[in-house]
Amino acid sequence: MIVRSKAPLRLGLAGGGSDVSPFSDLYGGNVLNATINLAAYCTIEPLSQPVMRINALDAGVSREVPLGAESGAKLIDGVYRRILKDYGPVPSPGFAITTYNDAPAGSGLGTSSTMVVCILKCFAEWMGIPLGDYELARLAYEIERKDLALAGGKQDQYAAAFGGFNFMEFLPSDLVIVNPLNVKDWIIQELEASLLLYFTGRSREGAAIIEKQQHAARSGNTVAVDAMHRIKQSAIDMKLALLQGDMPSFARIMGQAWEDKKKMADTITNPMIQEAFDVAMEAGAISGKVSGAGGGGFIMLMVPPERKYLVTQALSKLPGRVVPFQFTEKGAIAWKL
Repeated sequence: MIVRSKAPLRLGLAGGGSDVSPFSDLYGGNVLNATINLAAYCTIEPLSQPVMRINALDAGVSREVPLGAESGAKLIDGVYRRILKDYGPVPSPGFAITTYNDAPAGSGLGTSSTMVVCILKCFAEWMGIPLGDYELARLAYEIERKDLALAGGKQDQYAAAFGGFNFMEFLPSDLVIVNPLNVKDWIIQELEASLLLYFTGRSREGAAIIEKQQHAARSGNTVAVDAMHRIKQSAIDMKLALLQGDMPSFARIMGQAWEDKKKMADTITNPMIQEAFDVAMEAGAISGKVSGAGGGGFIMLMVPPERKYLVTQALSKLPGRVVPFQFTEKGAIAWKL
């Protein structure tokens, strides 16, 4: 028997950062995001020997260790330890597990959190653990943020579990409410035609940027906190623009949110990112923002569809690359062979 799973990566459209504690605990957070056809993948194959055969291709870890020993693939190790704690031993003496992502770590598409959801979904399918979308996302969040103590927010786990366009509310005590949005097909098509996804070619360490944002919230930095309140409101405003198919307002809100985002930490932007924005704007882009914490990774640009080819050509002269994508509706799935 072989078990496989797949979980979609996401674009953070608005509100990103307001899902990060302590801001979300103090004031609540709002995030608008949508999943795309880039994904994390996991395969588990039972073994007759008491070993774990790890192939974390995205993390560059490939080794065999005794069952339960630390492998160095922290996401796999974290999920396996939590499975043992909450649900008991796996149904075979050992197992081989292979994971990889369509996007590099630190690219701003939620790769690490999506991978945790994907691995957890694979174990749940193998062991017959009935995890609903909320349970899957909540457990993945606890593994990553509490068990492994990795800095970050809450939106990525819920996006990967639910899939599609979602407006999310983040409340104190880690309470999360996911509101799936029924976006009309023509609006999705127009948004796909208007959004350009550019990979800068450089990943970043999102945890360091997030820790600076957390410090700003804890210390009462009024400039940063006020900016985050505006970012939180931008998710509400953009949700309305999206549901109405109002692309000019969507682009304006995205641009203003990016200006506010840059006030959260001095490492969110840099000359490389600014050059990409300058080139894109000169070629016809209207606005944009970095997906995720900032500092590198993917940039989302709003471009009139008739100018998209010209903006793509202009960006092709830089070290990064434009990555085609489509929005997807499904969240994490798993199946047996």
